[in-house]
Amino acid sequence: MHASLATIARFLAGGVLNTGSTFVLYWLLLLVMDYRIAYAISFASGILLSYLINTRFVFRAQHSLRKLLLFPLVYLITYLAGAIVLHTAVSGFGINKSIAPLLSICATLPLSFVLTKLVLSPKRAKPRV
Repeated sequence: MHASLATIARFLAGGVLNTGSTFVLYWLLLLVMDYRIAYAISFASGILLSYLINTRFVFRAQHSLRKLLLFPLVYLITYLAGAIVLHTAVSGFGINKSIAPLLSICATLPLSFVLTKLVLSPKRAKPRV
């Protein structure tokens, strides 16, 4: 599974755009609703925006219902892996809980990239021999 530097750069740029947009939406929703509801709406919107950004901009793939339905699994798997890294960093290695999420992000970013690529990239036919 080869990824070009341009694809990786688009993935990182898309992540920054998605994170910023999600925070802005959250802050705007806070003006009119409880923070828990604002978080749920902005989080779900972030998954959808990430799907759109990654499908067209990052991996230049076609949209499909199958990909849209599978895409939240990327977030679930990445969250679980990140939670394990976070717990291990804080409880196992005594890393300050304020900075430990940075390690979690660094550790799960490659996983997120690979899983996103697997879900969104078209399946290639096996070459005939």
